Amino acid sequence: MKKKLLLSLCATSALAISGCTTVADMAGADSATLNMSAAQGFNKTVQEARSKNTLDTSSATYKKIYSAFVKLKPYADQMNQTGQKFDWQLAVLKSDTINAYVAPGGKVVFYTGIVNKLNLSEAEVAAVMGHEMTHALEEHSKQKLGAQALTNLAVGIGKSYAGSQIGELGNAAIDLGSQVGVGLPYSRSLESRADQGGLMMMARAGYNPQASITLWEKMAKQGGAQGSAILSTHPSDAARINAMKKNLPAAMAVYNARGGK
Repeated sequence: MKKKLLLSLCATSALAISGCTTVADMAGADSATLNMSAAQGFNKTVQEARSKNTLDTSSATYKKIYSAFVKLKPYADQMNQTGQKFDWQLAVLKSDTINAYVAPGGKVVFYTGIVNKLNLSEAEVAAVMGHEMTHALEEHSKQKLGAQALTNLAVGIGKSYAGSQIGELGNAAIDLGSQVGVGLPYSRSLESRADQGGLMMMARAGYNPQASITLWEKMAKQGGAQGSAILSTHPSDAARINAMKKNLPAAMAVYNARGGK
């Protein structure tokens, strides 16, 4: 009875779940289990995309995303304090949807639309990826899940904002994101942590952190544009961009210390 009450309290407080990580563990959503679930979902996503010819493995867009992925991985591993080794894998999905996320355990999913529609440079791709990797490394999705009871809520929210935009992909990709918690909006504090972590990660990898500012300025121009699924969970506004500018000097110092490359 007490466990059901705790789960109910977490499920009705999706915007303030800071105390629900322990409940997530109780419900079987511990780090190892979430990572395993994400791996299974990722494999399903890749299989479905391959069968529908929507898995990108060779375009110029894919190569840009893959290059950032390879350069960021070593620094992401250095940040990992979860107690679980991440098995980093990348899937690039052919879709006009503006979205990207990193599921628990290092499963990176990028939609080509976020690169092509926003005309992102490789450094701006790295800004997106570093931000999302930080969410995964700090297990923000676990904090948002709170408990397995939130899974159905996450799926519903995820499909409501992106399901209609990924028709050719089916539901595997959005199910992967939502079932492990990344379909839920992050709190302002978690977004700020991901912004800071992403800035430092891209700087260490040799990407100019200023690209993170131009990225979110491009996001801000998108507003509520159709297909901008990422903006449903990662709102962009002037306050956020200004906060990032305040954190920029520290990241630039790291970038410049390695010769600006």
